[in-house]
Amino acid sequence: MKNLFKNFFLILIIFLTISYLFSLYSTQNTPVEKIGLEKLVQEINNEEVASITVKGDNLAIVLKDNRQQTAYKEPGESLSQLLRNYEVSPEKMTAVNVKIKNDSTATIILTTILPLLIPILVFAGLFYFIMRSAQGMNNRALSFGQTTAKEVDRHKNKITFKDVGGVKEAKEELREVVQFLKQPKKFTDLGAKIPKGILLLGSPGTGKTLLARAVAGEADVPFFSLSGSEFVEMFVGVGASRVRDLFKKAKKSAPCIIFIDEIDAVGRRRGAGLGGSHDEREQTLNQILVEMDGFETNTNVIVMTATNRPDVLDPALLRPGRFDRQVVLDEPDIKDRYDILKIHAANKPLAKDANLQLVAQRTPGFSGADLANVLNEAAILAAKKNKKIIDNEDLLVSIEKVMLGPERKSRLLSDKEKEITAYHEAGHALVTHYLPHTDPVQKISIVARGQAGGYTLKMPEQDKHLQSKQEFIEEIAVLLGGYSTENIIYNEVTTGATSDLRRATSLARRLVTDYGMSEKLGPRTFGEKEEMIFLGREIHEQRDYSEKVAEEIDQEINNFIHQARMMAEEIINNHRQEVEALAHELIAKETIEKDDFEKMVGPKPLA
Repeated sequence: MKNLFKNFFLILIIFLTISYLFSLYSTQNTPVEKIGLEKLVQEINNEEVASITVKGDNLAIVLKDNRQQTAYKEPGESLSQLLRNYEVSPEKMTAVNVKIKNDSTATIILTTILPLLIPILVFAGLFYFIMRSAQGMNNRALSFGQTTAKEVDRHKNKITFKDVGGVKEAKEELREVVQFLKQPKKFTDLGAKIPKGILLLGSPGTGKTLLARAVAGEADVPFFSLSGSEFVEMFVGVGASRVRDLFKKAKKSAPCIIFIDEIDAVGRRRGAGLGGSHDEREQTLNQILVEMDGFETNTNVIVMTATNRPDVLDPALLRPGRFDRQVVLDEPDIKDRYDILKIHAANKPLAKDANLQLVAQRTPGFSGADLANVLNEAAILAAKKNKKIIDNEDLLVSIEKVMLGPERKSRLLSDKEKEITAYHEAGHALVTHYLPHTDPVQKISIVARGQAGGYTLKMPEQDKHLQSKQEFIEEIAVLLGGYSTENIIYNEVTTGATSDLRRATSLARRLVTDYGMSEKLGPRTFGEKEEMIFLGREIHEQRDYSEKVAEEIDQEINNFIHQARMMAEEIINNHRQEVEALAHELIAKETIEKDDFEKMVGPKPLA
């Protein structure tokens, strides 16, 4: 910024100087009317001349009407002698104010040298700035190899373990690292070695970066933060050079922590791809491995990295001596969610009826980032309504917004489409309500949210980690509840069930191919899958079974779906009047909450 201001100031000075000199020169050469000596004599005789300024052989004439003229006389001849030769009377000569002005040295320089000086100054200025720019480009080229890591100010916005909700086991694991950094002698006297690397594993939004900053805050040591992608540039060798520079800076600030987010950008398994970009990435990874191994011991530099793709990391990166600790951050359970909500709600004015425990109960599967987003959306919603505090309604609506997207009340449905949607959602709700192993219904709505035309919101009363075959089949029945209701009421189905059918088919296939729950095919899995562990996606699947087995798999999928469909249709047929009542209530009110729903159909039967 300082150099930019300096260059701008120099450009401004040169520009103003040239402009001033040019204007001065151009003023001196302002074009005026040129006349001969005969006309000058005639104007003097007619008493039209106010003054004449003699500058060498040049006569600057000012008429009484303020017009300017110029004339030239013979060299060596005075003005008075010239006028006498033209027989101008002394009285006429006396009436004219005559001034004699000799050119100064500065004027001579400006009028003679300036036309040559201006181009020289312009080209010299251009040459200077071109050379400065070239020098700057060279400096920037040399700086490519310098690390882009940012040292976080540990005294500003300091984060400790108190600011991290949940992840109790992870915090306990990392407290040992804090003790290593605070009191290394206590451990080294017993022959213990300080951990060189810690790998934080977890789904997106579980607080990996926040936890790394909390470790630095607890230990009160310098914290260098950067992303794995920052090592990779268009020039070969830049990544390795930045790694060397990063560790050089870190060792000067030891004890300290280096945090590399998304390490999978440079830490992928070597030899996994083709092309020069992979060679450059491997070179960067090799340099990281060398720096972490090194010949130096007890440098008190701890490398912390985070990733949600541990399956693609190079085995050499994960071996003991490099990343000694692998800390897994799970999705928060209901108590952890409540603790996280309290932390994020600390700076927000909540109403007395704001029930964070209810929010925690209604947000299973939400990460810490999701919960922070829920509270932020609630604050935005309250501000839109010109409220001074955030109430419970704002919190519950924000949960639905984060899960399903914003309401689309502008989406206009015909009366027929609204009726079909109402029956569809009533079917989902009743099947959910009467099956013994499904979660309780919290809300039914035919107001479009996100890509959903309507929705039935059901939430578990407690966190689940295991599911049985019967629970899966009932979940498929719930997904087919809307489809079955449309078929029973209208004797045909619409495209509104497309997403439900896709999810039901996927779940039935997983029952057969992943969970070994098919009695016919037995307890085995089918297909070698490569999955993104913490992202919940399959990259590809390698088929390891015959065509005959594939046909049997399809048959078993059909059997599971048929079994679930029979469940759903039985409930709809047995509770036809309740379906009608729910659908009419939805058409009238568009939304039915849990309490109103249970008043209409009774409490959920016990399993």
